[in-house]
Amino acid sequence: MPGLIESPAQIWMAVATVDMRRGLDGLSAVVQQSLGHSLCAGSAFIFRNRAGNRLRLLLWDGNGVWLCQRRLHQGSFVWPKVDDKLFALSQAQWQWLIAGVDGQRLSARPRVDWHV
Repeated sequence: MPGLIESPAQIWMAVATVDMRRGLDGLSAVVQQSLGHSLCAGSAFIFRNRAGNRLRLLLWDGNGVWLCQRRLHQGSFVWPKVDDKLFALSQAQWQWLIAGVDGQRLSARPRVDWHV
């Protein structure tokens, strides 16, 4: 249903993979203890499994916490390779991520020596 969950002001990707057996409480503990953020601040937090074919999203909506999951039947989600624990996403990057598209490739510049 459109509008059920508001778009979060900030979307964070946890770079390290997590055990997808963790539920709402386990992932909330990761946000608070490992990532140093408050879940109730209105940000969304995205986690990925080791295989890269599942995402879990934690989002505070003002009344409680949403735990959503997405599983790809083929392929895997593209994940950043950075040294930080968290990676901030724009709304556009979030839309490409949930569509299963590599948003980094969309913004890549063509090679100078490439011709049609």
